[in-house]
Amino acid sequence: MGPGCAFFDYDGDGHLDIYLVDGAETPGTKLPEQPMHRLYHNQGNGHFAEVTAATGVGNTGYGMGCAAADYDNDGDQDLFVSNFGPDALYRNDGGRFTEVTARAGVSDTLWSSSCAFADVDNDGLLDLYVANYHNFSYTNHKVCAEGGSGLQLYCGPESFDGVRDFLYHNEGEGIFRDVTAQVGLLNTTGKELGVVFGDVDRDGDQDLYLANDKTANLLYLNDGTGHFEENALLAGVAYNGDGKVSAGMGVDMADYDDDGWLDLFVTNFQWETNTLYRNNGDGTLVDHTYDANLGKDSIPYLSWGTRIFDFDNDGDRDIFVASGHLESDVEKYENTTFRQLNQLFVNDGQHRFELEHQVAGTGLAIKKVSRGAAFGDYDDDGDVDILVANCADSPDLLRNDGGNGNNWLRVKLQGTRSNRDGIGGIVEVFSGTLHQLDLVRSGASFLSQSDLRLSFGLGQRTAIDRLKVTWPSGLVEEVKNVPINRDLTLVEGSN
Repeated sequence: MGPGCAFFDYDGDGHLDIYLVDGAETPGTKLPEQPMHRLYHNQGNGHFAEVTAATGVGNTGYGMGCAAADYDNDGDQDLFVSNFGPDALYRNDGGRFTEVTARAGVSDTLWSSSCAFADVDNDGLLDLYVANYHNFSYTNHKVCAEGGSGLQLYCGPESFDGVRDFLYHNEGEGIFRDVTAQVGLLNTTGKELGVVFGDVDRDGDQDLYLANDKTANLLYLNDGTGHFEENALLAGVAYNGDGKVSAGMGVDMADYDDDGWLDLFVTNFQWETNTLYRNNGDGTLVDHTYDANLGKDSIPYLSWGTRIFDFDNDGDRDIFVASGHLESDVEKYENTTFRQLNQLFVNDGQHRFELEHQVAGTGLAIKKVSRGAAFGDYDDDGDVDILVANCADSPDLLRNDGGNGNNWLRVKLQGTRSNRDGIGGIVEVFSGTLHQLDLVRSGASFLSQSDLRLSFGLGQRTAIDRLKVTWPSGLVEEVKNVPINRDLTLVEGSN
C-alpha cells in the first residue's frame, strides 16, 4: 500500500529536504539489509546528502506515511511517521530529532495510513490526526482468489473490519491526549486512506474529510469548538455522482475553479473515475468529474497521491495523480499493467482538464508502481516540483521546468496567535481579474507531506494588487502592491 514521502525544511536553511518512508521485513522473510526510513538534506545545489543517522530519524518500522509540522511552536518542523504497527513522533530541536512517541502519548499500534496536523479548536497548538486502515494482521491473514484464474490475491478491504482512527489533542508542553470519542470522531466503519483538513464551509474552523476504501467517504464539520458532526451524505461527498461507493485512496482540498470555495478531489481504484467535488458554497458539493473532463482518462489507472496545483504558473490549477497497481501479476487476469504512468491533468483556463503526457516531459513517461507524492520547489526556481514514492522501487524526483517562463509568488505563513506554521490559513491573491485562493494544509495527497508554503502562478501578470490572509485564529489581514517572483513570509499581526 505504501510508501509515502515528504518535502519539508528540517534545518530551516530555506531549502526543502526529503524524507522517504520505507517498508520492513515481514514474517518469514530475511533481507540482506534492514530497511529504514531516510532523511536527505538539500545542499542547495540540486544535490542531496543522506543525514538519517546524524539527525536521528532512522525509523525501521513497516512504513506507510508521514506528516511534518511544528507542533511545539518552537520554529522547526517536527515529524510524525505512520507505520503498519507502532507509529513514531520525532521532536525537532534545531535539526536534531528526538523520538518522543510514548512520552507525547501518541502510541498507535494499528495499521496506520495517512496522518495530518491541524488545530481543530483554534487554541494555537497543532493537534494530530492518525487514520487507520483495517484489522489485517499476519495472524488473521486471509487468502482470496481471482474468480477466473484461481490465482491467489490479496483480499480486498471488504474482507476485513474497519478500525478506529485517533485524534490527539495537543495539550501543550509536548503532550497529546486522545479525544477521538469526546469530539465525535470515533468511528470503526471506515477504512481510511486519505486525510485532509480545511474550512469547507468557510465558517472559521477546520473540517475533516476522509477518503475510505470501499466504504463511504466521511466529512466531519467542525462546530467551532473542536467538536465534529458527520455530514458527508447531506453534503454530497459520501459517494460519487452515481450514488456508488468508491475505493478512495488519496485526497486533496483546494479551490480549482477560483470561486473562493475549497473543492475536494479523491483518487480511486482502477476502473473507477477519480472524483472531483465542486463546492457550491451553500454547504453542498457536487460531483463535477465529467464536467471537468476528468472522467474518461482516469478510468484505466489505479490512483494514489495527488495535488491540485499550478504546475506551469499560468494562473490556473492543474492536477497531478500518481498511479500503480496492487497485484504484481495483474496482467495475467486483467487488461491492465502493474506499473503505470502517472498523470498530469492541465487546466485549460476554463476549469476543464486535459491529460498532457507530452507537455509534462520525460518525467511523466516513467512507468512504476507509484504511491505517495509530495509537492514543493526543491530547486528554488519558482515552480512546484514533485517527489513520487514508489512501491519496491527507487523514488522519482521530478524537477519542474514548465513554469519558468511565467511569474509567481510563494507565501509562507508564520502564526503568532495561530499555530506557528499557519496550517489551516487561507491566502487569496488578487491581480487584475485573477483571484486565486489556497489553503495551508498538512497531510492530504496519499501518505505524504508537501511544502507548507503556498505557490501562486501569475502567468504574464506583473503585479499583485493585494493579498489577503485569513488566519486560523480568525484574524484577517491584507497586503497591497505585493512584489512578484519571490518568497514572501507573512507574520500574523504584523500588518
